[in-house]
Amino acid sequence: MRRACRQGFKIGPLLAETPAGAERLFTALRSDVAGEEPVFLDISACHPAAVALVERHGWQPVFETARMYAGPAPTLDLTRIYGVTSFELG
Repeated sequence: MRRACRQGFKIGPLLAETPAGAERLFTALRSDVAGEEPVFLDISACHPAAVALVERHGWQPVFETARMYAGPAPTLDLTRIYGVTSFELG
């Protein structure tokens, strides 16, 4: 999914079974963005394939966050989560 945000567009969630599938979705979601419009994708630095995806396309971090929980952290399978909806929504 891609949606307009304050500046440019935000991709997310970006879910795929494989890195190749994530690559195809990522490319398609950016394909018709005009000119210099910025596109953002919130990834988890704990997912090496998601990091590799954005690095392969020359993307750079613009901010960092920390995920915090009250109580035990949930067990999450990050292998298919290449981008979250937003850090505000999870």
